[in-house]
Amino acid sequence: MQLESALDGFIAYLGAERGYSEHTINAYSSDLRDLANYAERRNVKSLDGITLEFLRDWLYESAQSGLSKTTLARRSASVRSFTAWMRRQGISENDAGARLKSPKAEHSLPRVISMPQLDEIFEGLVERASEGEPLALRDLAIIELLYASGLRVSELVGLSMGDVDLDRLTVRVMGKGSKERVVPFGIPAASALTDYLTRSRKLLVEGKPATTAFFVGARGGKLSTRAVYGLVASLLEPLGGSGPAGPHALRHTAATHLLDGGADLRIVQEMLGHASMGTTQIYTHVSMERLTSSYQQAHPRA
Repeated sequence: MQLESALDGFIAYLGAERGYSEHTINAYSSDLRDLANYAERRNVKSLDGITLEFLRDWLYESAQSGLSKTTLARRSASVRSFTAWMRRQGISENDAGARLKSPKAEHSLPRVISMPQLDEIFEGLVERASEGEPLALRDLAIIELLYASGLRVSELVGLSMGDVDLDRLTVRVMGKGSKERVVPFGIPAASALTDYLTRSRKLLVEGKPATTAFFVGARGGKLSTRAVYGLVASLLEPLGGSGPAGPHALRHTAATHLLDGGADLRIVQEMLGHASMGTTQIYTHVSMERLTSSYQQAHPRA
């Protein structure tokens, strides 16, 4: 089997059998297509040429091109998964990537939006929505739900009409690995969601092809992740500060504010849909950093 055929089979396996999200599959595909391009430049066409030395050379070239340690670590993980799959499928006798090491990813603390900044964001959204413009009502509902529930952007745009329970104040989401969970939200989010359903969504889908998507775009179809990224970025950019300015910042903020308020770490883990407690524990570092900063500013003998 040629490399390209093996790659196609692996990508299909990720979607059909592992249930990975479109975003994750695209990341694997991007990494491995770059590997295939490198193999073509090296005139390596058969799987026998995918050796440990070859993979190390590929990562070295990637590093020389200026890729971050985080990207290099992801590429290494992608190719290890690929070669392990080929070994299990009997496509290759050896698992060339099993001993492939990668640089440790750069770990930076997630961006957290302060309460005064959040208040400023919501005040602006509420003012816009008060005029009854359908997209303004929708945008307020999106930001309220992202912050209230800590959803991933893929989970938000994947919501169907039956997933949001306004009576119980919960939302049912399908997370990574096709794992379902139920997440609560509060009264402000419920109010914004109700206004969106009664005053906005009906207008946006009127005369358009029927859709079960909860959040819809200006043309009445399912809302795209790109649109949500654009919305959040437009709200966070004027605030300044460092760190990513996408929807994940609201997820980080929700988790940190929950822990600051005394929520149990395991409850936050379940709410966010983290498979590992270690993933959630990064927010304890954020909270501790905020505590230390406040102490140093406020305590007379700090």
